Amino acid sequence: MTPLTLLSFVLILIISTLTNPTKANLNQNYYKKTCPRFEEIVQNTVINKQMKQPTTAGGTTRLFFHDCFVDGCDASVLITSNAFNKAERDSDINLSLPGDAFDVVVRVKSELELDCPGVVSCSDILAVATRDLISMVGGPHYNVLLGRKDGLISQASRVEGNIPRGNMSISEILSIFATKGFTTQETVALSGAHTIGFSHCKEFVSRIYNYSKLSDFDPSMNPRYAEGLKKVCENYSKDPTMSSFNDIMTPGKFDNMYYLNLERGLGLLPFDQGLYADERTRPYVELYAKNEQAFFEAFVNAMEKLSMVGVKMGGQGEVRRRCDQFNSLST
Repeated sequence: MTPLTLLSFVLILIISTLTNPTKANLNQNYYKKTCPRFEEIVQNTVINKQMKQPTTAGGTTRLFFHDCFVDGCDASVLITSNAFNKAERDSDINLSLPGDAFDVVVRVKSELELDCPGVVSCSDILAVATRDLISMVGGPHYNVLLGRKDGLISQASRVEGNIPRGNMSISEILSIFATKGFTTQETVALSGAHTIGFSHCKEFVSRIYNYSKLSDFDPSMNPRYAEGLKKVCENYSKDPTMSSFNDIMTPGKFDNMYYLNLERGLGLLPFDQGLYADERTRPYVELYAKNEQAFFEAFVNAMEKLSMVGVKMGGQGEVRRRCDQFNSLST
């Protein structure tokens, strides 16, 4: 290699680092020296939480997704509102996020602040806790690069239009995912996270009551399933906490049953069943229904990609002392 060629090569590396600092600075061993027990503490804490509250895995996965799709994976969804600011978590679509998901992050942060105070970001905690919980309930293990900083902005007004709603059309859903850099196949793979967790009745009652003049429920639904949901949700207007598992067959296990359910008319949300009805997404639903390994491989790639969306580095963020407050408010 000539000196001129070597110089060009070095310049290319420098430019690549400057234009893509995320990959240059994040790594799996980020806390190896500053907080060596980081992953051990996360794992022990999430195991205890999941054993006591089996819905924690699904709730935390949803929380992580909602965080990353609004201003990136920066733990901004964890911030609580105050008299001067209505935060993300109090936007309409985030009001149903499970308390167990917020609680597990708080528990991990509390343990880490005793072991290595001021070192680990809340965004890294949420990313790793999600990964470990998915693995704990049977899902695939995937790599999470570390070194994120916690965001400095959390506003409810920034949420709408960035988080897909269950009653959106497939075109609308694909459009939102595309703006975050995800392909149709990756969108279907990420949707497989609905194999765990639950949804509140208000998110799907339009499918089971007074659907049309010809049918009381969505005809794409299995009739017995629709009747069962009617019984579950009959008092939902009085009790907004009423809900149903997204996957009624194996609700506590991360597997490919979600896709098999769609083929049987057992999709819960309008969006879920829409994946099977739409010609753009149906081939991937059929593929993952037949081949769980193909789903796991696609899910791993998509989750590793999701965990890097809008990551904050250096002065773009901070390491919060409390996950629910910016440092400027917790002094």
